[in-house]
Amino acid sequence: MHEMSLAESVLQLIEDAAHKDKFNKVTTVWLEIGQLSGVEPEAMAFCFDAVTRDSVAAGARLEIVSLPGVGWCMACAKSVAMNEIFGECPDCGSYQMQVTGGTEMRVKELEVE
Repeated sequence: MHEMSLAESVLQLIEDAAHKDKFNKVTTVWLEIGQLSGVEPEAMAFCFDAVTRDSVAAGARLEIVSLPGVGWCMACAKSVAMNEIFGECPDCGSYQMQVTGGTEMRVKELEVE
C-alpha cells in the first residue's frame, strides 16, 4: 500500500510548515488527488489518520479534492477527459493519448491554530 508512504510524506510537509511558520495545531488539510494518480482516496484517508497520531496534525480533518484526468489526443488534436491512463479518446477512439492532468497529488491548503 503506497498510500502509507505518501501519507508519511504529507505529514513531513505539514511538520516542515509548522516549524517554518510556527503553528502548533493543524485542524484541516486539503489534499488534491488526481483521478489518474493511482492513489486511492479511501486508503489515503485511512493512512493519513494512522500516521498523524501524536503529531501536529493529530485529529485533523482530511478534505480530499478530486482532480479530473485530462489528456491531449494527437489524432483529433484536442484536450479531452480521461478515465484511465492508457484509455482511448472519447471523441475519436484513438489510443494516441498524452496525459496532461490528473496525475498529481499535492497539499493544497492547511487550516491551522
